[in-house]
Amino acid sequence: MADLFDNAAEEERRLIEKLEKIEALFARPATAGERAAAASARERIRARLLLLEKTERPVEYRFTLSDGWSRRLFVALLRRYGLRPYRYARQRHTTVMVRVTKTFTNEVLWPEFEQLDSTLRAHLEAVTERIVARAIHGDGDDVEEQAGEPERAAQQMEISEP
Repeated sequence: MADLFDNAAEEERRLIEKLEKIEALFARPATAGERAAAASARERIRARLLLLEKTERPVEYRFTLSDGWSRRLFVALLRRYGLRPYRYARQRHTTVMVRVTKTFTNEVLWPEFEQLDSTLRAHLEAVTERIVARAIHGDGDDVEEQAGEPERAAQQMEISEP
């Protein structure tokens, strides 16, 4: 059991390193020394955002993120850069509004989110597959496809995220 926890901790450490490298990539470091200083990536991105806001007016964006993990990641990324996510009354819980410049959104925020989200999804998928295989059943792959049509009386159940 200790090996399982050690492996999980090591895997988590590697994931965090990957996410930090993605952030450093979007900070657009100017020198080789800056590339090595991944810890300052967040500040460089914030400085770039402030510079863009001096030359370009922020506009209101609406993002719809139906996956709870992606939404949580996106909100955290916005807050990391000092942006204030919000939603209006009666908007869905999956809606995230933010005022930000178009350039920052197109060149930094959204591309960085997509890479972070992809990396995190791959990690979550691998962890889920491993846990399901160990705890439930080794074969959790896709279901077999059958010819024909479903019965009219088939019961339907949909599961949606909260």
